[in-house]
Amino acid sequence: MRRPRHRTYRAMADINITNLVDVVLVLLIIFMISAPLLQSGIEVDLPRTKAAAMEEEAEGIVITIDKKGGIYVNDVWARLDNLESAVKGEMVAKNTSSVYLRGDSTVAYGTAIGVIGRLKAMGVESIGLVTGHDEEKNSKKSRR
Repeated sequence: MRRPRHRTYRAMADINITNLVDVVLVLLIIFMISAPLLQSGIEVDLPRTKAAAMEEEAEGIVITIDKKGGIYVNDVWARLDNLESAVKGEMVAKNTSSVYLRGDSTVAYGTAIGVIGRLKAMGVESIGLVTGHDEEKNSKKSRR
């Protein structure tokens, strides 16, 4: 004669968090790997100056010239040949006429003047030159 099996289930008092920890660690690793890839912008070592920094973030088109002489219009690579069309397209898209030129401190003077000349030939009158703030000299003065 067989005995009927009666199973009784009890409530578990312990919480198993192993799966939760596994998921959290995987997400942490994914974010640690992808965070450096999300940085936008071109690495530029701006020339330093004592001039006062702009108070507010200005709206306009940013043209960047990197160490190798590469030209970028709003972080999108552009050749010198098609600079005019790229700038005009961004002017229409952003509805602005202001252009800011960021150039690495090691860029040849002729390259920067060539870009400025093309912008002036296009009729752009408002060209701003972006520089870094010279904190080193200010900190030396404050030590004295």
